[in-house]
Amino acid sequence: METAKTTFKEKANKALGISPEDALISKSYLIVSFTALLLGGLLGLLQGLNRAGLLELPSWFNYYQVLTAHGILLILVFTAFFTIGYFYAVLSHCLGGLLPKVRKMAWIGFGMKIFGFVLAVIPIIMNEATVMFTFYPPMAASPIFYFGLVFIVLGVWMLAFGAFLQVANWRKNNKGQHVPILAYFATGVFVLLFFGSIPVTIEVLMIIPWALGWVETINVMLARTLFWAFGHTLVNIWYLVAVSAWYVVVPKIIGGRRFSDTLTRVVIMLLVVMNIPGGFHHQIVDPGIAESVKYLHVFMSLAIGFPSLMTAYAMFSVFEKTARKKGGTGIFSWFKKLPWGDVRFLAPMIAMIAFIPGGAGGIVQSMNQLNQVVHNTMWVVGHFHITLGTSAVLTFFGICYWLVPYISGRVLTPKMNKLGVIQTIFWTVGMIFMSGSMHWVGLLGSPRRTSYTTYSDNATALSWDPYLMFLAIGGTLLMIGVIIQVYAVFNMMFFAPKGETEFPIAKAEDDAVKTPYWTERWGMIIVVMLLLVAMGYVIPIVEFIVNAPPGSPPFKTW
Repeated sequence: METAKTTFKEKANKALGISPEDALISKSYLIVSFTALLLGGLLGLLQGLNRAGLLELPSWFNYYQVLTAHGILLILVFTAFFTIGYFYAVLSHCLGGLLPKVRKMAWIGFGMKIFGFVLAVIPIIMNEATVMFTFYPPMAASPIFYFGLVFIVLGVWMLAFGAFLQVANWRKNNKGQHVPILAYFATGVFVLLFFGSIPVTIEVLMIIPWALGWVETINVMLARTLFWAFGHTLVNIWYLVAVSAWYVVVPKIIGGRRFSDTLTRVVIMLLVVMNIPGGFHHQIVDPGIAESVKYLHVFMSLAIGFPSLMTAYAMFSVFEKTARKKGGTGIFSWFKKLPWGDVRFLAPMIAMIAFIPGGAGGIVQSMNQLNQVVHNTMWVVGHFHITLGTSAVLTFFGICYWLVPYISGRVLTPKMNKLGVIQTIFWTVGMIFMSGSMHWVGLLGSPRRTSYTTYSDNATALSWDPYLMFLAIGGTLLMIGVIIQVYAVFNMMFFAPKGETEFPIAKAEDDAVKTPYWTERWGMIIVVMLLLVAMGYVIPIVEFIVNAPPGSPPFKTW
């Protein structure tokens, strides 16, 4: 009986599109996400102009406050709300509509996250939490900031459990079948969100008594390690979200078929099990960590390259096969047959190309000797912006041009598509200027996390100025891109012509090999993931606790 009900819901969903209740959830998350993008982007521009020496920020809203707010708004709010809005629409579409209790959990999670962000932002505005996005000791913020983080994590867990419940219900009613591929991606992302946020939760629970003054000192090494176990995972969650669109949506938009379903699921599994270990490469120059542990984490970090190379092969295979079917010839001229004028393809395609230098930069930072050159320089900021700001975010933008019309019952007009292409060009050129100059000036020694300074007119510091001007130009172009993108999202949500928009999911090839059912065993995947986490973290964390370094009192450096 339940199966019959589900089947009816699936048919209704297919015929009528997303239900209004489910659409409202996704729209609400996207509204918060793109509002955060606008505010965070503006703060980023202020940062860029200050860093180039073109703007003096007032003492009541200084560079480090701006940096903290920019990071929190874009790294925690924009990306998280986009991911949840996108994947809850996926779960609704692919699994026959959200269950009533899952909808309720989505709204409870929404409320908790908003409440948590308000709590976290108030002390930032009051200059009581200028601790950067990384917020680990010994710098200590107002306790209210950390209470806000607790509510944010609780909201994430509520949403993850809602997603697990939705998938479990579908599996119960569709025994023996494979979870639809995009819902499979969603499962992987929420597994990472839940398990990846556990270390940072422990860290915040350590910090709160310290920030309240109940304990005098804190184990800084342990706190940093717990943070990066989360921070490293978060980066790869963004990557997995982008990859979901590359594998499933982009082939449909260009008129092709998906690459192997089995390979796609194996890539998801690999990205899930290998993500949390590897966080130590962010601490590669930290003292107190055995070299053997660092080497282990370097290997685990580099292991992420394998599924990335598999993805590169799969995607370019799909592109070539589709283009040749459309008459493309030659070694490279078949590229002309791809729909470069369609923003739904152009934006994620540029995002994929950007991942080539972005991934190479990640390899540089994972290696001990190369990391010595770029550690704590602007290079790291440039790498971050080309991977998150281009590979992930430009894919998110591309997703908007079909997702927002789909959940809003509207259509993408040729005029809006053209505006999207212009936005993509602004974003790409801006990122080339900004990220490129950050990479170069970082190699020349310019530090990150500092406002503009010539270090008493030191000749080396003065030589950075021309590159910092390019940084400011790039930041300005990116801000124009932000304004266009936010306008496009709200226009498509509320003002575009009404109509039906397809949820683009490419089919597998006709001669595709049947996907083995062991890929559905999420219990096994999670056990393997936890074993790898234990391999990477148990020994060093026990060492940090048993032979703990001297604890640190709280510092307020601003």
